[in-house]
Formats: sequence, structure tokens, C-alpha cells
Amino acid sequence: MNFSRRTNWDTGESELARAHRLRGESGLPIADLTDSNPTRCGFEYPPDLLSALTDPQALDYDPQPKGSLQAREAVCGYYAEHGVPIQPEQIVLTTSTSEAYSYLFKLLCDPGSEIVVAQPGYPLFDFLAVLDDVRLKAAPLVYDHGWQIDLEGFRQAITPETRAIVLVHPNNPTGHFTKRWEAERLARLCWENDLSLIVDEVFLDYGLGGAEASFAAGLEGVRVYVVSGLSKIAGLPQMKAAWIVATGPQSEPALERLEVIADTFLSMNAPVQCAIPAFLAGRKAIRDQIGERVAANLAELDRQLEKLPAVQRLEREGGWYAVLRIPALIPDEQTVLSLLERGVWLHPGYFFGLAESGWLVVSLLGAEMEFSTGVTGLVDYLKTNQGGNNSELRG
Repeated sequence: MNFSRRTNWDTGESELARAHRLRGESGLPIADLTDSNPTRCGFEYPPDLLSALTDPQALDYDPQPKGSLQAREAVCGYYAEHGVPIQPEQIVLTTSTSEAYSYLFKLLCDPGSEIVVAQPGYPLFDFLAVLDDVRLKAAPLVYDHGWQIDLEGFRQAITPETRAIVLVHPNNPTGHFTKRWEAERLARLCWENDLSLIVDEVFLDYGLGGAEASFAAGLEGVRVYVVSGLSKIAGLPQMKAAWIVATGPQSEPALERLEVIADTFLSMNAPVQCAIPAFLAGRKAIRDQIGERVAANLAELDRQLEKLPAVQRLEREGGWYAVLRIPALIPDEQTVLSLLERGVWLHPGYFFGLAESGWLVVSLLGAEMEFSTGVTGLVDYLKTNQGGNNSELRG
């Protein structure tokens, strides 16, 4: 049988995945510093949360390609709390931000078109682009007393085939919020090259400085498509509800085309759409718990890292990850495997587009006791090995 080349992935088990699986099967303890699923991190959800899914209205199948008006109005209410007035007509509901990206790639790109994506970043885009016959071009975030967009790097990444720039605001895993001056320069870059701007705001509510500006307010003269959803802002990844907000020039014909795309799949289910207003109304309780957890774990990480002057925890402005700069003495994959043997599991930086040596990424979402145990193991390992005298490093 002949399969599409776009699905010709290497699905074999990696060395890291195999080592993690075998340790789990052996029953040996693992302090997980990668967990980013809020439903598995010990947060308290309202006991009646799922009652919102039993609304009798869900028995009436009323397929609306852009999503039910009631649900879209609730999304408008969310943005109103961020000081951004939008209308239900600007919104298309999707089952996930992944689906939202796919809709936008279909809307904006022909086969072989290019999308510029900031790096470091979440590796999901690679699969989404391949499935929609789109090519990704990386543009750098740089670190200098904080993360910043390298405007010249973005400019150099643009070609005649480029159709859009993708930003995650705040970025995952760096926690970088796009500043107003960066947004204005990116807007000019988009205007000069007739590009759209796709902005992922799933972590918008988890900024360190309080309420951060949403790109749903739009940028003058630029087509902006904001994606977000319940997964992060309400801590409900299993409910599979997200959206696209379209602003700027040509948003009306864009929304007409998005409606046809959505109508082709009609992937939204009625119970979740009926529950979206309740889920959004109750999101603050879980958001506050997540915020407190992230702050506590970050403080514990910083406290323990004081013992390691050669290790730098990079500045972050939001989200729930921390990036660590460690001495680039051996490949990070070898470091992660060695840590796993000691019962600590975390991400090598190259998972997110960082270099293959010198970077580790830690989730700040896990239960505090497990997190502290994991960081203790990490610090003990690095304290022993970071100086380069250990035979493991020399080898």
C-alpha cells in the first residue's frame, strides 16, 4: 500500500522514551518535572464542574459552523475582561488550538507555502505544518537580560513564499511576552510583506505582571488571527474547546472562508459548546491555583539553584515553564538519561528548538513535594558533574 509522504514519520521509540518507559515499568520512582497536564497535578476542580455538560439544549443538534452564539458570546466576555471588545461574528470555535492552526494554514497557505515561527517554541508545529503541506521557517528569540524577538532574524526568514508569522504570547517554554514595541515592528514587517500574524494566547492569563494585552485588540493595518482555548486558561484540556478571533483588514472574507472550512468538518460537539459559558465563568478558581503553584515551585527552584552558580535560570514573564542554562559539557540527552537513572525526568532543551547542549526545560506545574524532590535530584547531579572532573563528562 502506498501512503502519503506527509505521514512518513519515524514513529520508533526514542532512547529517552524507552528509558522512561522501562523505569516506569520497573516500579522505580520518577520525580516528573515535565508534567504540563493540569488535570493530573492535584488541583481542586469544583465537584459539580461536569454538570454543565448535561444541559438539555445539547440534545438538539443545531450545526453552526462557527459555533453556537451562546458559546461565542461567552468568549467575547472573556476578552472583555482583558479590555478588548470583540463581536461573536469575529469568532470561529474549534476543538483545539491545533485544529485552529490547521484551519488557518488551510485559509492562508497553498501547498509549499511557508510560515515563520519563533524559536525556541513548542514542537507541535512541525507535525501540523507537514499535515497541511506547509513549510516552517524558524526565526530566533534571543536572550540578553531577558528574551527578545530578533527582528532582523524574522526579516531574513521571510521569502516570497511566506504567508504568516506565528507567535506564542507568552512563548512556550521561554515565557516571553511580545512587547508593544516588538508587536509594532512585527506589524510593520507583516504590512511590508503582505503577511498575516497568527498569535497563540493559551498562556495569556499566566503572566507575572498581571493582565497582559491580548492581540485580539488588533494591530493597525495587519491581519491578526488569535487562537486560544480552555486547555490552559480554564485548566481543561480534556474538554476540547478552542477558538480563532479574526481582526484587521479582510477579516470579513477571511471569516467567510473559515466558516466554510469549519462547516466541512463540524467538529465541535454540542455538550461542550453548551458548557463553555460555565467553564469560562469558573476559570478563575483553577487559574489562581495554577498561579500559586507556579510561584511556589519557581521559588523552590531558585532557592535550590543558589547552590549552583554555574547554572542560570533564565528570566521568564509568564507561562508555566522555566528554562535552565547549564554548562554545555555533554549532550543534554545524556544529561537527561543520567538524571532519569537518579529518578528525575525533565526535558532536554532541543525538544523546543534550543541547542543540543547546555539547556534544560522544567515544568513548574507539578505537585510541590514531587517538584522539590526532583529539583533536589537535579541540583545534586549538576553539583557533582558540572565541573567537568567526572569521568562521565570527560567521556
